[in-house]
Amino acid sequence: MSQQKIYVAGHRGMVGSAILRVLESQGQTNIITRTHAELDLTDQAAVRAFFEVEKPDQVYLAAAKVGGIHANNTYPAEFIYQNLMIEANIIHAAHTNGVQKLLFLGSSCIYPKLAPQPMREDALLTGTLEATNEPYAIAKIAGIKLCESYNRQYGRDYRSVMPTNLYGPGDNYHPENSHVIPALIRRLHEAKVNNAESVLIWGSGTPKREFLYVDDMAVASVHVMNLDKLTYDQHVLPMLSHINVGCGQDITIRELAEAIGKVIGYTGEISFDPSKPDGTPRKLMDSTRLNALGWQAKVALEEGLVRAYQDFVAKVSP
Repeated sequence: MSQQKIYVAGHRGMVGSAILRVLESQGQTNIITRTHAELDLTDQAAVRAFFEVEKPDQVYLAAAKVGGIHANNTYPAEFIYQNLMIEANIIHAAHTNGVQKLLFLGSSCIYPKLAPQPMREDALLTGTLEATNEPYAIAKIAGIKLCESYNRQYGRDYRSVMPTNLYGPGDNYHPENSHVIPALIRRLHEAKVNNAESVLIWGSGTPKREFLYVDDMAVASVHVMNLDKLTYDQHVLPMLSHINVGCGQDITIRELAEAIGKVIGYTGEISFDPSKPDGTPRKLMDSTRLNALGWQAKVALEEGLVRAYQDFVAKVSP
């Protein structure tokens, strides 16, 4: 692989750090990163100055403000503002500094709440979004359309990948602002340590979710970035240019909680509070396009949960 200068935005996050691992494992050494303290991506002037100096050849846009249902409900203004600013600043600065190749990472929440399952790329903008994370979803849809617009007007090669729910090393295990797998890992680990007889989990436990190990997502991201343009363009349309990334299987939240309990060794009762919000009833991605482009998920959920718990114990657990 040629040693192009590659900027990974959000390299300390779960996805960005996984992309960094994959690039380094492939022998890439000319990689540039900046921490939030070094570069505030919501600051347009700072981002512009960074690109004018560094002039990368490729950009992985993995930086974002992310969180679960509680965080999205509590901080909707931060979720829409910060994500819009980050993607607008980076994509525009990339264009004005001659960056031809960029990969934008979105989210499965871009699809309508009641989209037909499994969700295909052409379900985008066909219905109402899930209310709990609509601001975040709107920002991610805007990111896709930013990439498409620069491609259409300026001939750029800016691509977008939409991962299903991700988990794994580098996840956020905050007790309130995390996604479902890290939240359950923390809750059930603490229950085990404290010998709690039962754990009460938000929602009915019946919604189904698809989960992808983050290193699989990183491999998919690098794979899509490096596809030749002719091959990529054969699988997308100018106004429908994003590609789904999923494993093709989903599981109920109850089954997930029980699987995590088994990995952790928690033997108490796991119960559910149906008065709390469930979110979307089902979210399964149709990854047919990406599979046709030569990528398949490798890490099974059970193995991934073992690795995720090991990461939690190493980084968070006392």
